Amino acid sequence: MGQMLKCVSPIDGSVFAEREVLSQEAAFEVAARARAAQVDWAARPLQERIDLVMAGVAAVGAMNDEIVPELAHMMGRPVRYGGEFGGFNERASHMAEIAEASLADIAVGEDETFKRYIKRIPHGVVFVVAPWNYPYMTAINTVAPALIAGNTVVLKHATQTLLVGERMARAFHAAGVPEDVFQNVFLNHDVTSDLIAGNAFDFVNFTGSVGGGQAMERAAAGTFTGVGTELGGKDPGYVMDDADLDAAVETLIDGAMFNSGQCCCGIERIYVHESLYDAFVAKAVEVVKGYKLGNPLDTETTIGPMANVRFADEVRAQIAEAVEAGAVAHIDTFAEDDGGAYLTPQILTDVTHDMRVMRDESFGPVVGIMKVSSDDEAIALMNDSEFGLTASLWTREVDRAARVGDAIETGTVFMNRADYLDPGLCWTGCKNTGRGGGLSIIGYHNLTRPKSYHLKKVTG
Repeated sequence: MGQMLKCVSPIDGSVFAEREVLSQEAAFEVAARARAAQVDWAARPLQERIDLVMAGVAAVGAMNDEIVPELAHMMGRPVRYGGEFGGFNERASHMAEIAEASLADIAVGEDETFKRYIKRIPHGVVFVVAPWNYPYMTAINTVAPALIAGNTVVLKHATQTLLVGERMARAFHAAGVPEDVFQNVFLNHDVTSDLIAGNAFDFVNFTGSVGGGQAMERAAAGTFTGVGTELGGKDPGYVMDDADLDAAVETLIDGAMFNSGQCCCGIERIYVHESLYDAFVAKAVEVVKGYKLGNPLDTETTIGPMANVRFADEVRAQIAEAVEAGAVAHIDTFAEDDGGAYLTPQILTDVTHDMRVMRDESFGPVVGIMKVSSDDEAIALMNDSEFGLTASLWTREVDRAARVGDAIETGTVFMNRADYLDPGLCWTGCKNTGRGGGLSIIGYHNLTRPKSYHLKKVTG
C-alpha cells in the first residue's frame, strides 16, 4: 500500500477517514482521461452542460443530512448551522443563470466586407485545489463555472476534508456528468507539483496558504499554465462615528468568530472610532461570553473546535505573545478549553501592529480591537498589511464608504455587512492574498481564453 492521507477529527483526535494517494503514473492517467474527454464535453450544447451541472448540485443537496455531521467530524463546524448547501446552491445557480451572456460571442463589427468577433474558449483541463474551511462552497466557486464553460475538472481537496471531493464527484456522476469530465483525486504535494510542471493542466485554481500558492506558481513556472490563487487574509472592520453600533457589533463579531474564526474573509482586526470604542468593546465582550464551546455534534454548541490542534496552537501563541506585550484579553478561559483543538474565543484590546495577532493571519477565534480618531488613521491601519481580501466599513453614508473603500488595498469592500461572498461580484484579492478572480462574469473570463475572428468576405 502506498502513502495514506489521514483526516484526523478535531472532535476527539481519532482518524475519521483515510485514502491512498495516486502514484505519479496513475495521476497523469487521470489528467490524460480528462483531456481526452474535454473536446466532446465542450461540444455539448451550453444548456445541456448547465442542466447536468445543476443536477449534480441538486444531488449534493440530497446528501445534506449525511454531509452536515460528516463536516462536523472532519473540521469541527457545529451541526446547528446546517452545512453549506445554501451558499453552494446560490453560487452555482448564479453562475448557471449568467452563463449564456457571460460566454456569448463579443461582436466587434460586421459590414459587407468583414465580420469580426471574439469567442470565449474553454482552457481545457482545470485543476481545482480546494481548502477545508468551507470545502463545498470554495470548490463549487470554480467547479461549476469551469464545467459549464466546457472545461473538464480535476478536483483535489484538503486532507482535513478528505471526503468532500469524493461526495461531489459521486453526486455529479449520478446526475449524468461523465466520470472523466469531473474527477476527484487524492495526491501528495510532490505528485501535485509534477502534474503542474508536466503541463497536465491548462489552468490551476488554488485556495489555501501563501506558501501553498507559492508552491503552485513555482511548479507552473515556464509552463505558461495560468494559476489563480486566493491565499491568506487579515481582513479589517472599521466602525465609523455614525455607525449603527448594535448592528456593527453583531455582524463584525460573528464575522470574527463564526466557524471558529476559520473563514477566508473572516474579520481579524477591528478599528473603532473613539466615540464608539468603549461601547463597542463592552457589547462585543458580552456577545462572546455567551458562546457555547463544545462538541460540534451537539446542537447546543455555538462554537466548535478548530479543525486541527496545530491551528489552535498558532492562535494561542499569537494571543500569548500579544498579552505579554501589553494587550488585554477580555474573555476568561472557557471550561471546555482543553488546550488542544477546543479553544476559547478571545477579544484583545490595547493591541498594536507590532503584535503578530494584528499582522499575521490568525484564522481562528480571536480579534484585536483598536481605537482610531479619523478615516485617515483607519485607512492607514487597514492598509498596513501584507494581505488584501475584504474590508468591512460601518457608516450610514454610502459616499463615505465608497471614498474610504477607494483608498483601501483590498479585493472587496463591504458596507454594513461582512463575511459574505456575493456570486454576482468578482471574488478577488491583492497583495499576498493572491491574484485572479472567481464567480461573476469575470470568473467565466478567467476560466476561458479569448479567440478572435477576423473574417473577410468574398464580395465579387
